[in-house]
Amino acid sequence: MTAQLKLEKQGSTAVITMSNPPANTWTRDTLAGLKELVLELNADKNIYALVITGEGEKFFSAGADLNVFASGDKGVAADMSRVFGEAFETLSDFRGVSIAAINGFAMGGGLEVALACDIRIAETQAQMALPEAKVGLLPCAGGTQNLAWLVGEGWAKRMILCGERLKADKAREIGLVEEVVDTGTSLEAAIALATKVADQSPVAVTACKALIQKGRTGTINSALPLERELFVTLFDTQDQKEGVNAFLEKRKANWVNG
Repeated sequence: MTAQLKLEKQGSTAVITMSNPPANTWTRDTLAGLKELVLELNADKNIYALVITGEGEKFFSAGADLNVFASGDKGVAADMSRVFGEAFETLSDFRGVSIAAINGFAMGGGLEVALACDIRIAETQAQMALPEAKVGLLPCAGGTQNLAWLVGEGWAKRMILCGERLKADKAREIGLVEEVVDTGTSLEAAIALATKVADQSPVAVTACKALIQKGRTGTINSALPLERELFVTLFDTQDQKEGVNAFLEKRKANWVNG
């Protein structure tokens, strides 16, 4: 854990704030800290959703500090790319719902962490880009894959190969973000959405998320039998019985996440 990542729990929602002024850049320590934090939240059965945002009014995150790569050391590059990948893949595999509250510029690894989340909410002044090729690098923390999956190959190529920077409204238009909100309100909007997750069975959410994301790597023919299998598996859980009976008894379900 690092002081540059702040954790606050609000009911069933965990809020992680990137706090590395002036641009909330990622370091080896903060990346390792993010992985550790997500694993801890995975083990906390009272947490159903995770929100990640940046501290300050200008930056969500500007990505990696390029000073790390100035020496041209391949060993450093290999180590940082591994740590970046492990952190953001762990975030992508978070068992609950993850939401990025994009409160400003999201550049390079700053956009990649948002791409690793399930949902993205951007403030109207936010701008997003993957400009790594401008400095002789490439997005190595899921950017080439996650961006293309979200917005299609054409827009992914415009952003990565042509260095195009998008404003929030265009990002929403192409499906890069799901919602645009007023300046200063992305965290509030993300927490409000995260709160809705508490109405869902957490074990059902975990199963649904795994099935949705399976579409990235498998075929529909392989996913459909698994969908039916996981449906039946839910009948081994207390939450399945609680959810159905709460509905029939016209009361709010009391989830135990198991």
